[in-house]
Formats: sequence, structure tokens, C-alpha cells
Amino acid sequence: MDLRPSDEQQLLIDSFAALYAKESSPERVRAAEPSGFDPRLWEQLVAQGSLAMAVDEEHDGWGATPLDLALVAQQHGRAIGSAPLIETQVAARLLARAGGTEADAVLRGALDGDRLVAVALRTPTGGVAELVPAGAVATDVLVLRDQQLVVVPTGDDRVIPENVGCMPLADLPVPTSGGTVLSEGPAAARLLDAALDDWLVLTAAALSGIAQRSVEIGVAYAAERQAFGQKIGSFQAVGHRLADCATRAAGADLLAREAAWSATEDPDRSPELAAMAFAFAATAARDASDWSLHFHGGYGFMLEYDIQLYYRRARAWANVVMSPAAAARRVADRRYGPVAS
Repeated sequence: MDLRPSDEQQLLIDSFAALYAKESSPERVRAAEPSGFDPRLWEQLVAQGSLAMAVDEEHDGWGATPLDLALVAQQHGRAIGSAPLIETQVAARLLARAGGTEADAVLRGALDGDRLVAVALRTPTGGVAELVPAGAVATDVLVLRDQQLVVVPTGDDRVIPENVGCMPLADLPVPTSGGTVLSEGPAAARLLDAALDDWLVLTAAALSGIAQRSVEIGVAYAAERQAFGQKIGSFQAVGHRLADCATRAAGADLLAREAAWSATEDPDRSPELAAMAFAFAATAARDASDWSLHFHGGYGFMLEYDIQLYYRRARAWANVVMSPAAAARRVADRRYGPVAS
């Protein structure tokens, strides 16, 4: 298994890194708060084929591999992009898997840019799909309702909660009838579970990007900040901690790539690796942003400093659907089977 990017994958990385450098600067990220949605960045991502690459050629896509998508997601995390890249890619892949005339029509609208489709990855409670990723900006949402996978349009009755990560989340009322049915029964549940695995892998890659960038910010600050007549990076308590964070960030990157690679090369282990990569990357991003902000001292909490942008998103992105602890339990369930209630 060689997880180093191929020449083609490196071109893909460079292309999206350049796009984010231009369209997702820290100033643009701040300007997109509190909604967490930058329309111009979103338009550029769609124009660059971020949705088309997520589905196969049979559905008029590029047929990119999950590893390709993970490499792009990592650049998204490094730039903490204010656009629903991962959410819409997961929805597109779900629609492609579902197949059929109705799903193909919704997918075509998404690829053309006429619809922004999200997925409710949580089971609705009391007729409400809570904290739907990208639900605040979506035109349509895929949701599992009474063992039916349906696509329903979003309306003005959605509730948009404030959140520390400035994510475009929404609580969406799910109608008891109506909507377009894409699948039913166990097949519908399997489709949603596969979408959750996709989300875990791509979010793990994005969180590894947050971890790496947080370390870079911390190292840059430690190399210029002085205390007691020395650069603080020369203090062992600072240097050793940043080195530990860098090691964990590299491990998160490697595990996210392996999980993405396994989706096509070792599908039996893929669900387990997806949850494992997410749990590890979430912890790595939390610790890297935490220690980097800590070494900034009081400056770390000031809005003028970029590290607070990463500190907040490292926690929000890692808990919107499930916590790292819940992901670890998902790993155990995949390895040993669910524990009887």
C-alpha cells in the first residue's frame, strides 16, 4: 500500500490549494461569519468540479477515487473553507448509489448548480432532523424517514442555531408525507450508513488539515515570540509539545488516507477505518489547535489572530454528527459487532 500522492493527485492537491489560497484567506473566513457560507468560494468550488469529481462517469462525473476526495478535503480543512464541500460530495455519492430516475434527476440538478443537496446524517427526532450539515443553505435534504430515504425541499421553517464553528447548520422539520422516495427498507438504511462512512472519512481528512495548519501557526509564532530574552520555541515545554502535535497530525493524515484508500481496495475494513480515522483526526485537531492557541498566550483568544479560527472549528467540525468517543464505539461495533442492549 503506497499512500503517497501520484503525479496526477499532486496536481489535484496543487489546484485546490491554489483555489483556497485565493478564495479562502483568513479574512474571507472571518467575513463569512457567522453564517459560515461564502457564496463566491462555493461558486468557484462548483466551477472547479468539486461535485462532479465525487461521482462516476456513468452519472456524468469525473470518477475520482475516495482518496482523491480525501486529498481535496484536507486542503479544505487547512483553509477552513466556508462552503459545504464535504456535505455536498457525500450527498452526490449517496444519490449516485441510490440510482433510479428520481435520484438521477436530483443529482443532475446538484451537478448543474441548480440545487444544493445535503444529507441529514442523524435520525430525525420528534419530526425534526437536527443539526443537518449545510442545512442552512441547502435547497434539498436527503433524510431517512420511517425506513424510507426521501429527498425533501427545505423551507422557511428551518431553525438555524448559532454554533461555535460558524457552520451553516439547521434543524429541519421533516414532513410526515410527501417528498421523493429514493429507497425503502434495509436498502435505504444501508445507503445512509454508507453516506455516514463517506462523511467520516472526508471529515477526518479535513480535520487532519486543521491539525497540520494549527501546528504551522504555532511553530511560526513560537519562532518569533520572545520571553526572557529567547524565542519561546527554544523552550523544551513548547518545542516538545508542538513536535508531539506535528506527529499526531501526520498520523491523522496517514490514517485518513488509508481509510479513503480502503473504500475501493479493502471495502470490508472500510467502515471500521473510517470511524477510526475520524476519532483520531478529531483528537489530533483538537490538541494541535489547543496547544497552538495556548502558546499564543492571551493573544490566542483575540479575533485578530488566526489560531482561534482553527481552535473553534476543530471542535465544531468534530462533533456535529458524532463525537470522537462515539466514533470509537463505532469502530468497536464494526470489529466485534454491536453490544446487546
